[in-house]
Amino acid sequence: MNNKFDFTKISNECIKCGKCKPVCTIFGVNEDETTSPRGFIELLGAYKRDELELDINAKNIFESCFLCTACVEACPNDLPTDMIIEQVRYDIAKKYGIAWYKRAFFFLLRHRTIMNIMAKLGWVFQTCGLKIDHKTQGAKLRFDLPIEKIKPMVEGRTLPFANRKSFLNSYPANIKIKNKDKKSNGKVAIFIGCMGNYAYTNIGKSLLFILKKLNYDVFIPKKQLCCGAPAYFTGDFDTVDYLIKKNIKYFETFIDDVEAIIVPEATCSAMINTDWEHFLHDQPSWQKRAKAIAPKVVMATKWLENSTNLKEILATNGKKMEDIVTYHDPCHAKKMQGVEKEPRELLKQNYTIDEMSDPNACCGFGGVTMQSEKYHIAKAVGVKKAAMINNTKATVVSAECSACRMQITDSLGRTDSNVIFKNPIELIADALKN
Repeated sequence: MNNKFDFTKISNECIKCGKCKPVCTIFGVNEDETTSPRGFIELLGAYKRDELELDINAKNIFESCFLCTACVEACPNDLPTDMIIEQVRYDIAKKYGIAWYKRAFFFLLRHRTIMNIMAKLGWVFQTCGLKIDHKTQGAKLRFDLPIEKIKPMVEGRTLPFANRKSFLNSYPANIKIKNKDKKSNGKVAIFIGCMGNYAYTNIGKSLLFILKKLNYDVFIPKKQLCCGAPAYFTGDFDTVDYLIKKNIKYFETFIDDVEAIIVPEATCSAMINTDWEHFLHDQPSWQKRAKAIAPKVVMATKWLENSTNLKEILATNGKKMEDIVTYHDPCHAKKMQGVEKEPRELLKQNYTIDEMSDPNACCGFGGVTMQSEKYHIAKAVGVKKAAMINNTKATVVSAECSACRMQITDSLGRTDSNVIFKNPIELIADALKN
């Protein structure tokens, strides 16, 4: 893997204006210059010049970034702070290796069949250790874990749980409009994402319901694998390379037969239509293939708002809903893909929207490392986001991202809040039901 970016060049281009600091997620809870975006850039420049050893201290610093891209959005020079940190995490993984539980997780992401078996076993036995709340789609441990190293990662935590059957295994690959009086408006494919496939399966069910209302034929690609984002943000580039190429080869078998590949997940969509191309920078033939796929990969609400008459259907035939919704902008939606207005335009047809003080602020998910050994930082950021939500009149918080869902559900679970989380696709489907 050749470096795409010259750390020293980017460090020299940083004018040290500090506009990145107020918006930085980690700096908001750890006001240390070394863990500010310009601090990251300065240290990476020193690392490139061999003036900084990639020791444990440097490793901890570079792993503390949430990759929320808020600094990129604020930077007058558009410096790619998130991408150079993603790049150095590859060096970290090479030097220090990857923790066994992360390697096990990434192994499962490579092998769908084994993952399906593990999910089924999880569903069978999860009630032994988890107290499940179907309303919030979250679960808490029934007992304390005695292992001191793991205890801070799970104590009082709200976790997702497996559904009885995954989304991909619940429906046939091809779903056609059955009503002979209705002509199909076209055919689309669905990329569901791992969390939507195993935990939050109502997202896919709701999307199918909406597409049926819009008279679209649907293709559910059964051989789709993880987009690679969890491994990418952790530095396991071997797994990323494997997943990207497997998916590209599979997508190419049906890409010309569909109008779009709809993704109800911000992170998956951003990974496929942006980060795949960046990752393959030194593999031009594969990069070309990724770039050919990207234009058809689109977030669900963006496609529904811009390419269908769903808004008009919601306005004329949708129910006026009692729930008050506050909308959280996932980092990989607004900052990376410019998706901000579309979900709100659709939701406001049937729901009252009460905006939180800063919907653009990162919720604190941050990836696998942040959700494991650095969970204490994620938790501190989540406290702020939960307060913003609880300060509205909302009964529902929504975001088109299951990573945000997991983090925000956990953050709200540490308060006395009655607010529940729903993907905008679920809310739209609820408004269309008789």
